[in-house]
Amino acid sequence: MKSEKTDAPHWRVLIADDEPAARRGVRQLLARHGSFAVAGECRNGTEVLKALDTLRPDVVFLDIQMPGLGGFDVIARRTPERMPLVVFLTAYDEHALKAFDAEAVDYLVKPVSQTRFDAAVRRVTRLLKSRAPAASARLVVSTPRGAVVIPLREIDWIEAADNYARIWTNGQSYLLRESLDELERTIGAHGFARAHRRALVRLGSVRRLTTSADGERTVELESGAKISVSRRRRAAFGRALEGGGDRRG
Repeated sequence: MKSEKTDAPHWRVLIADDEPAARRGVRQLLARHGSFAVAGECRNGTEVLKALDTLRPDVVFLDIQMPGLGGFDVIARRTPERMPLVVFLTAYDEHALKAFDAEAVDYLVKPVSQTRFDAAVRRVTRLLKSRAPAASARLVVSTPRGAVVIPLREIDWIEAADNYARIWTNGQSYLLRESLDELERTIGAHGFARAHRRALVRLGSVRRLTTSADGERTVELESGAKISVSRRRRAAFGRALEGGGDRRG
């Protein structure tokens, strides 16, 4: 998997195609759209599954036929609910109905013209704008080295820490001088749910929810963190998870 660090103006793109020329073609077509930046490239479905967790793209241009796992295989393993927006790329047009059954935003047949590509990007842009959190798209925390801006979509979970809240993101934690109750009121509508009295979880970071033999329920996050779900919060948390919250926020 080839990836790059980029200060994306708004949204992050993952390009998945086993042909280098096809990946270059998408980059060239995307170049005129300043709101998007390429976060990484993948050559097969296995790389895509890893990149979805590490790069957290907002949209993926996904080839249907790739070595090993193809585009449909990726969605089947990940599930449509946990995918970013998907634009399929293919050299064939017979998969269109299946693509839209998989909840793809668009279906592009190679070679793709700039006009057709631009129409797909406009559709993606409308969807991303309609799903984006408004005022609370990020949190700002103070550190000894200065302020750190944390986009909500990069937060795994938040735990209570005395008079502070500890924000866990990308393997690091930051302290914010706010109570968990205050944060829940601020960002709860943007895809966060209380797992127990001292834990607020971003629903989009949930990998699986398990129940032990003795009835204890645990949520496992993409980061590997495991958080218990209290009996009191179980029903509400389950409803929030089924609803999906703001998975792309």
